[in-house]
Amino acid sequence: MFTESPVETSNPDMQNDTTSAHRPNLGRLNAAIDRAKNKLLTLQNPAGYWVFELEADCTIPSEYIMMMHYLDDIDEELQRKIAVYLRSRQSADGSYPFFTGGPGDISGSVKTYYALKMAGDSIHEPHMKRLREWILAQGGAARANVFTRIALAVFQQLPWRGVPYIPVEIMHFPSWFPFHLDKVSYWSRTVMVPLFIMCTLKARAKNPHNVNILELFVVHPEEEKHYFPERTLLNKVFLGLDWLGRLTRPLIPKRMTDSAIQKAVDWFTERLNGEDGLGGIFPAMVYAYESMLLLGFPKDHPNVIIARQSIDKLLVIHDEYAYCQPCLSPVWDTGLASLALLEADRQGTTESLGKAFEWLKSVQLSDEPGDWRVRRPNLAGGGWAFQFANPHYPDVDDTALVAFAMAESRQDNLDESIHRATRWIVGMQSQNGGYGAFDVDNTYYYLNEIPFADHGALLDPPTVDVSARCAMLMARVAKDHAEYLPALQRTIDYIRNDQEADGSWFGRWGTNYIYGTWSTLLGLEQTSLPKSDPMYTKAAAWLKSVQREDGGWGEDNLSYHDEQKYRGRYDFSTAFQTAWAVLGLIAAGEVNSPEVKAGIDFILRSQQADGVWNDPCFTAPGFPKVFYLKYHGYDKFFPLWALARYRNELAKQ
Repeated sequence: MFTESPVETSNPDMQNDTTSAHRPNLGRLNAAIDRAKNKLLTLQNPAGYWVFELEADCTIPSEYIMMMHYLDDIDEELQRKIAVYLRSRQSADGSYPFFTGGPGDISGSVKTYYALKMAGDSIHEPHMKRLREWILAQGGAARANVFTRIALAVFQQLPWRGVPYIPVEIMHFPSWFPFHLDKVSYWSRTVMVPLFIMCTLKARAKNPHNVNILELFVVHPEEEKHYFPERTLLNKVFLGLDWLGRLTRPLIPKRMTDSAIQKAVDWFTERLNGEDGLGGIFPAMVYAYESMLLLGFPKDHPNVIIARQSIDKLLVIHDEYAYCQPCLSPVWDTGLASLALLEADRQGTTESLGKAFEWLKSVQLSDEPGDWRVRRPNLAGGGWAFQFANPHYPDVDDTALVAFAMAESRQDNLDESIHRATRWIVGMQSQNGGYGAFDVDNTYYYLNEIPFADHGALLDPPTVDVSARCAMLMARVAKDHAEYLPALQRTIDYIRNDQEADGSWFGRWGTNYIYGTWSTLLGLEQTSLPKSDPMYTKAAAWLKSVQREDGGWGEDNLSYHDEQKYRGRYDFSTAFQTAWAVLGLIAAGEVNSPEVKAGIDFILRSQQADGVWNDPCFTAPGFPKVFYLKYHGYDKFFPLWALARYRNELAKQ
């Protein structure tokens, strides 16, 4: 990528004839690139960054309505707009899925039903009737996940025995204890700490209109006996400990509870993060806000005010509808937009890119406190967060991406930022050579069996897509600085060991094997490995094997649920996934292949008149199987990147 010399190709069988029949119409290609580039430039904030909407399923906007009713602080017009959004997302069978076109999910469906009923929808309206019938057919609201059941307990829709026992005294557990905050992921700990307070004190919603949803239970919630289905032997052990904890609860001294509450408050107060909120993520922000009010903080307390501001900063309000985002993604969006523009027009976008890098430099972290320091206390800072600000939780993936973009730009005054970031990346390497998103060796897999973890997303282990991005940066910078080579080699070994038998790689943070394979091939391209290496050839063969008849690529989020059936497969092609596949194949030395040409043709055909693309589907998992995201920027910068890379590689021949 961005090389000055032709693509190295050690395997002649992978290169096809470059006759004019395989060449695109360069005028059309250049025009498409210019339209996309110019549109992307208009979307840059005057401060230098890009930030696009980040949409999740209906759970979070439903939780926003529930928060208003929890507090008896209801904005009727905003509630009306959110309800419009919720109704528009209902599936034909009445349910609410985690992603567009996916199967209905009972947890999200229960929360959406409750939110719509709070907003005034009658249970006799057709959409509510269909939704209720679907929920009952799945076993009713008692079958919802832990987070939904906690919300229902707060609203007194089910007894507190229907939620896990998570006492605030957990704050006193020593670090060697089998469960400790440092042993779970950053997103888990920021959500759990304020939730400890709410569950221990059995928070009670004001629910001013006394809205209930007893009609969603097959068995009355007081009589329900199966809130915790047993999954494994270890899970049974944890359920036994859960029962023992409840039994011995009266024996805990009040002073211990009070000190634990104070410790929890101190913990999240240190991490409140101004208007960007606790952890930069909606659930943690809401629980912190509600727990402070539960503890008697006045509404005009500075921390309460800023906590509410951080929540409302996530709102997206249009003329007729509104929704709430799970978080904001300016650093990620800016890094990716910069890479696309570097490929499209390095010289012509120098000023725009300079502004982007200056903004990124201004938000690079240094020696701020951070939870990652528990494992790496002597490592100097240098990372970037995902959000505008989140200093306790720099993001390894974002850091590698941004530092790589800076290195590739070859602009002045960036070396210090690049090397601080690279040294931080090297220091964050896990024992197996891979990288997690926020922590080192966050691999306490037994914790996924605790009752609270029915979502299976409690941990942050190393993943190949993040690791490949780190390899991409280390390899790029190591061309002039050999100090990064040992860590790079360990990462390459990890990537090699993680390749699937069919040649693909799993994508933890993007959908899915196409994303994982693209990420890995771009990382490998920066290394000295020859394109004849089996990692390249097997990956390229796999990408070709899943190309669709229209020349594009697409992969359903269902590949996280049934990889054998859906790996690399979808009912239609998407521009952003086609761009991933094209970029991956070019990185593997396949620029002249008919598959790449067909992919480019698909991207050109699907471009809109305004220069960008419009892919309706969700693009990434927040947590595979339980939470998915739509990055609204993906169909704006990835197709541009692929078109420009293709043109530039052909020009070298």
